[in-house]
Amino acid sequence: MKEVMAVIRMNKMNATKAALTEIGVNAFVGNEAQGRGKGLVPADLLEGAKQGYEEAAALLGEPGRLYPKRVLSVVVPNEQVQPIIEALIKVNATGNPGDGKIFVMPVSDSVRVRTNERGEKAVI
Repeated sequence: MKEVMAVIRMNKMNATKAALTEIGVNAFVGNEAQGRGKGLVPADLLEGAKQGYEEAAALLGEPGRLYPKRVLSVVVPNEQVQPIIEALIKVNATGNPGDGKIFVMPVSDSVRVRTNERGEKAVI
């Protein structure tokens, strides 16, 4: 089993839910979050700000600003990971910075509280 965790734009959540449901993934967790990536800042603009040019510093924006995001998490059998990744990319890729990240992590066990089922039985 694997956990697929995706950090996506807030405005892509409904389309992402629809895409996951379309491929048969109906159970997942979504949370509001704030974060930022490393960003793409032109080197000359950064250098100008370091040298004290106010115009360059103003164009850099507020330092350390966090942006609203959504974090989506789903635990699935290994064979479902690639279709989920493909669906997430298809819906969330705009070609611009801030499209998000996808992380895939191993899950050693799961337990359905209501029935005490374990492993993949608990997630499918």
